[in-house]
Amino acid sequence: MTEARITVNGKETPVSPAAPHTTVLDFLRERGLTGTKEGCAEGECGACSVLVARPGVNKPTDWVAVNACLVPAAALDGQEVITAEGLATAGADGTPPALHPVQEEMAARGGSQCGYCTPGFICSMASEYYRPDRCAHADADPADSGDHEHDHEHGPNGFDLHALSGNLCRCTGYRPIRDAAFAVGEPADEDPLALRREEAPPAAVATEYTRDDSTFLRKETLAETLRVLRERPDAVVVAGSTDYGVEVNIRSRRDGCVVAIDRLPELRELRVESDFIEIGAALTLTEIERRLDGQVPLLAELFPQFASRLIRNGATLGGNLGTGSPIGDSPPVLLALEASLVLADADGERVVPLAEYFTGYRQTVRRPDELIRAVRVPLPLAPVAAFHKIAKRRFDDISSVAVAFALDIEDGIVRKARIGLGGVAATPIRALATEAALEGRPWTAENVEAAARVLRGEGTPMDDHRASSLYRSAMLGQSLRKLHAQTTEAVSA
Repeated sequence: MTEARITVNGKETPVSPAAPHTTVLDFLRERGLTGTKEGCAEGECGACSVLVARPGVNKPTDWVAVNACLVPAAALDGQEVITAEGLATAGADGTPPALHPVQEEMAARGGSQCGYCTPGFICSMASEYYRPDRCAHADADPADSGDHEHDHEHGPNGFDLHALSGNLCRCTGYRPIRDAAFAVGEPADEDPLALRREEAPPAAVATEYTRDDSTFLRKETLAETLRVLRERPDAVVVAGSTDYGVEVNIRSRRDGCVVAIDRLPELRELRVESDFIEIGAALTLTEIERRLDGQVPLLAELFPQFASRLIRNGATLGGNLGTGSPIGDSPPVLLALEASLVLADADGERVVPLAEYFTGYRQTVRRPDELIRAVRVPLPLAPVAAFHKIAKRRFDDISSVAVAFALDIEDGIVRKARIGLGGVAATPIRALATEAALEGRPWTAENVEAAARVLRGEGTPMDDHRASSLYRSAMLGQSLRKLHAQTTEAVSA
């Protein structure tokens, strides 16, 4: 057994005697750090939020907020974690600790009542507080109630309220929390956590943590990992654990061998070539969003609607595709982009078009000894793109229907149409009949209406607690009408 250790609030702490499936949340609480709370055990409430030092986008290190209830403690072997208790500055000569600026603002503006959710809010707010590219917007008005980028969800101090989209409060109300978020200033020059961003993050370490016939493994290279998968067909692969962690908590899942791939350098590259963009399967959605910075507009539309910032800080495209779920939000978008997957095993690689990847409900062509190494998006991109997610909540919800469009419209004629659908069949699908109904025809209301009737019949939507089959079909047709209206407005403007 290899000793696994995590630096928690500056103190190196052994993971032992925790079991390999033990979450960071339980690991912390068992050591007296009870500010970290369990509210849902599914990554939906944010009461368990903590900060982890991760490779940065604009600086060497970012302080990233994650759901401690989902991540195995062994997955943070060699890493640095800050809890709500660790944000306060230790007092000298026995004096009480000095509150962190985020904590001060939450207290001063009445952002805490029962206090259960407060530590999680504090950690998520601290992550945004330390975001290196956060900057003031002189024209932002917190009182504005519009729906534009720099409106009521972006404060004059540059604070993006989407950073709190994964945190729920049941008694205080969100206005004082929002007030506190919009009141924080810039970190002081001597702020130790701000200074920490200038240093390299902890390197990934090889981990082999075994207790009670269960093992958590992290290898240093992709080649070593692929050999393990060939030798251990029963091994479970995890990256951000945003799906696996729910299985552990809610369904008491216990596996004999769990293999972590989230820190493999071969899966964390992002390359922009002349004819494609290759996105590493283990990059988090937040990293992809910030590194692409709008270069793929359809992905830029997807990211804010994909779960919450806390989930996007851990979730990966490889994980979302690896589950084979018919209601994942990324497959419809990637189908519309005509993406391919690079699948790797111990003998080499193969490239599979995403349209040929799904074979049945939660079934794919990927073998147990294969990993998704990367997602390739061909260039150039279609000039007209949109992602429509129909769900009961605006954010942090599972789709009833998801529709992604990528159209090439030239001189008023649809030269090429690609439409990806989620939530209307046993797998994510392309709307092939609708694509054919659009291509070669003028982009007019009459033709769009005819194609919308075709789109209503795509897939095999079902009745469940999220939506009826009739509703899902109706939303398919309506999404195309909405796209036509949006493009007409853009041309008129």
